[in-house]
Amino acid sequence: MIIVTGGAGFIGSNVLAALEARAEGPLVCCDWLGDEGKWRNIAKRRLADVIKPEDLDDFIGANFQAVTAIYHLGAISETTATDGDLIVARNFHFSKMLWNHCARLEIPFIYASSAATYGDGERGFADSNDIAENAKLRPLNLYGWSKWLFDSWVLEHGVNDAPPVWAGLRFFNVYGQNEYHKGAMQSLVSKIVHAHQPGQPVKLFKSHKDGFADGEQLRDFVYVDDVVDVMLWLGARAEPGGIVNVGTGVARSFADLARAAIRACDDTPKLDFIDMPENIRNAYQYHTCADMQRLRGLGYNRDFTSLEDGVTRYVKGYLLAEDKFL
Repeated sequence: MIIVTGGAGFIGSNVLAALEARAEGPLVCCDWLGDEGKWRNIAKRRLADVIKPEDLDDFIGANFQAVTAIYHLGAISETTATDGDLIVARNFHFSKMLWNHCARLEIPFIYASSAATYGDGERGFADSNDIAENAKLRPLNLYGWSKWLFDSWVLEHGVNDAPPVWAGLRFFNVYGQNEYHKGAMQSLVSKIVHAHQPGQPVKLFKSHKDGFADGEQLRDFVYVDDVVDVMLWLGARAEPGGIVNVGTGVARSFADLARAAIRACDDTPKLDFIDMPENIRNAYQYHTCADMQRLRGLGYNRDFTSLEDGVTRYVKGYLLAEDKFL
């Protein structure tokens, strides 16, 4: 039995689909479905159970002999979240509980960290597992700090009693199918296509930093299929992978992304630029790019999907399709 927390969410539902396709299972989805349509993300899956997060501790205790791995994607992921106590409870304490279960049961534990741990990127984007180097990172928001907090706990305390196979994945800018429930937190690809009107320009943020032209703010955009492939590859290893970056290792601009999305809609790209809201300017990252040496050093040698290919696959295969769900 494999448990996927956040299984009805964006990346989690893609993990469940990949596990099902590989005949891994039975599969258990741990998530709150709520009333925002998340259930559609798992509507095609053959699941052994759907468990609320607050019931998962007892569920694992009652089924400990059957649980063979946990993929932990469940978290409050809004970068604008402000409730520190709730963030610590869900993103830190809940993660520690699952880590301890996997260590006791001697089963793999693969969890989601975030590139938000790197803050403004001035210290680079190298996924060092050195405690002192990790301590130098300064996340810019509460969400990023909570992910950094758990990574720090893993490196300083968790490794003393660790699952036999574990990895923390610092995701960069992930886009792809089954993110529609996320509202304002959807990827820019989804926002552009949903707002697209033929012949009308895409609106992007102006730059408010010297050295970056409007629309040329850079991100490491990674397609969700690649993210899932890395997760399952790490989960199938015979030894820990540690904390690893999951991006492409290539930084592309928001303008590049917008042009790819509009071309996938069979239209000619036009761009317009608007002021960035004051409330996000001080915490805005102008450049992210995953250092992929650690993952490659572990032996992962598969190619990552290019921005143009990934956006086209997402737009034509899902966003413009009659059935938008995986």
